[in-house]
Amino acid sequence: MPRRKSPPKRITPPDNKYNHLWVAMLINRMMYGGKKSTAQGIMYDALAMIEERAKRNPIEVLEQGMRNVQPAIEVKPMRVGGATYQVPVEVPQERGVTLAMRWLLENARSRGGRSMSEKLANELMDAANGQGASVKRKDDTHRMAEANRAFAHFR
Repeated sequence: MPRRKSPPKRITPPDNKYNHLWVAMLINRMMYGGKKSTAQGIMYDALAMIEERAKRNPIEVLEQGMRNVQPAIEVKPMRVGGATYQVPVEVPQERGVTLAMRWLLENARSRGGRSMSEKLANELMDAANGQGASVKRKDDTHRMAEANRAFAHFR
């Protein structure tokens, strides 16, 4: 990372089918070995499954799930006088979206199921309903920050 100037932010264009930024970002994070068409197929299949099962717009389910998984506060290790403290800090919006996507994909991959699209659809629907491993991860992060609230003055 450069010391003087931070590099300009790259703007991800929205995806072609739903014209939504988060769908494109999830596709890019899901992709292995540059196989974007495979990742798109998985994502679009998952959204079709969500629409079929939930009888709702899949983009609404995705947005609700992302809101339920995004952390508002996290802990960062800070070194103060030879000791390292876990200091709670607020999470910027952009990082919250990044963490939510990372947790959703990580937990979808570790889930049992037939195909990745089915696992992703189930994880997104669970997140939208406020349950599942991704929401548990967010709650654990918030709990950790709450437990270390005494060190908030080191911020």
